[in-house]
Amino acid sequence: MLAKTGMKPGLATILVGDDPASHLYVKSKQKACDAAGIYIDDSKLPANTSQSDLLALISQKNADPKIHGILVQLPLPKHIDSKVILDAVSAQKDADGFHPYNFGRLVEGSPIFEACTPKGVIKMIESTGVSIEGKRAVVLGRSNIVGKPLALMLLHRNATVTICHSKTKDLAAVCREAELLLVAIGKPKFVTADMVREGALVIDVGTNRLPDGKVVGDVDFEGVSQKAGWISPVPGGVGPMTIAMLLDNTVESAKRMAGMQ
Repeated sequence: MLAKTGMKPGLATILVGDDPASHLYVKSKQKACDAAGIYIDDSKLPANTSQSDLLALISQKNADPKIHGILVQLPLPKHIDSKVILDAVSAQKDADGFHPYNFGRLVEGSPIFEACTPKGVIKMIESTGVSIEGKRAVVLGRSNIVGKPLALMLLHRNATVTICHSKTKDLAAVCREAELLLVAIGKPKFVTADMVREGALVIDVGTNRLPDGKVVGDVDFEGVSQKAGWISPVPGGVGPMTIAMLLDNTVESAKRMAGMQ
């Protein structure tokens, strides 16, 4: 891009407060950007930052031609309305893929940005050589960040999709029908081997820290790995793919702004 247009893709990261996990996540994203040659605009704000001040900062980044993607690290302090903040990010710079405009485009099958984590999950499935088309896919979790967009992405690739949640009856039986089992519920080691079909492809989106400090997923990796045809680890699975997709969205945004797409 630099050679063709003189433009370097730019990502603005905005972090409010002192949450250690959030600082770690942002640092890992910045490190990946440095390695990929993406310009980083880093804003760290105190926890008592007002919603109006944060909105003003986002407005500045929306207008900055050097910025092609904006990441507001979640969670935000409780006095700030996350939906108002995420909606304020320009849909054209929504590198996380959370803006309602981009979600609506995903629903109709013509997304500009796709949410990073589900986009990474799709890439992981495709990397195995397992075809999504025609498969029975079960998504555990219905969040706006992972479950719902992932279900739509699978549907657009011609999977038969079931979304499960806390009110789903006989959850284990539904899971056992899945050829593709995608888990994002935030409960450590919730999915056990008896819930998994022999040879199924299992992607674990969960990241849970146990009292002893160990990080585990939503899937009991040791048990399920003996039964699944494919399974992603935690850590080291979906997390790095999410960061990779954030970078990919930023570069694609820069290309659009440079008239290369």
